[in-house]
Amino acid sequence: MRTRKEVLGVAGAGSHHWVGDGFPVYNLFPSNGVEKQIDPFLMLDYVSPTEFAPSKKPRGVGEHPHRGFETVTIAYQGSVDHRDSAGNAGTIHPGDVQWMTAASGVVHEELHERKFTEAGGTFEMIQLWVNLPKAYKMSAPRYQGITAAQIPAVYWGRGASARVIAGELDGVRGPAKTFTPINLFDLRLAAGSHVKLDVPSGHQAALVLLRGELLLNESTVVAGPAHMALLSRDGDSVTIEATADSVILALSGEPIGEPVASRGPFVMNTETELRQAMEDYQAGRMGHLN
Repeated sequence: MRTRKEVLGVAGAGSHHWVGDGFPVYNLFPSNGVEKQIDPFLMLDYVSPTEFAPSKKPRGVGEHPHRGFETVTIAYQGSVDHRDSAGNAGTIHPGDVQWMTAASGVVHEELHERKFTEAGGTFEMIQLWVNLPKAYKMSAPRYQGITAAQIPAVYWGRGASARVIAGELDGVRGPAKTFTPINLFDLRLAAGSHVKLDVPSGHQAALVLLRGELLLNESTVVAGPAHMALLSRDGDSVTIEATADSVILALSGEPIGEPVASRGPFVMNTETELRQAMEDYQAGRMGHLN
């Protein structure tokens, strides 16, 4: 018997700050204190539509390390250049996704793409951090550059659709390779559309409303920008009615359920492992950018 997932609550951004000089972010979590309810996800930063003037110097975040998790960057407007110490490099344009597995450790930089920098324009991005189980935290780094053309979509009609980045929806599988079961869907709902979104029972899940307004399960109102609805692990679906044109990131995952020790760019299981990560970075064992 199919049952609905309960809406546990609605939360806004816990902070609004700059990351480097190119990313003015609303942090949805962990700053609002809900991170324990959305294991295996660790952090979500949203750059709401922001106008950047033309510049000669690319804005962004210079060389910095990561270990123990994955970063997922979704481009809505604007473009970002990436390169890392594992030898990976690429540019993500609107609709593209970059899925970087830091695992045992990489050093990378994220900068506004050169042409976007020179022309200026509207910039809108999400960066999501996904935890890795202990068994994979020290595995080799991996890079997935996923273009918009590689991401399949589900169409429900009446202006309702979902791009399937990871996991499966209505028999359509996304291209991203994950270490644990994860669903990541980019939903676009026109005002007046109504859909039932399947979400696996046992998954911890959230609907992140970037802009618009929603009615969930006929009773809970979520109004954007930058708000999220937390869903229960029990149940296998949620009904979504768009009362305004809306853009939503739906995320769900099987909980890892292991201890989390985090400090800055490192996410491990113990304080000892965090100290080792810092020592390895300072000793150059994560590499450097040329």
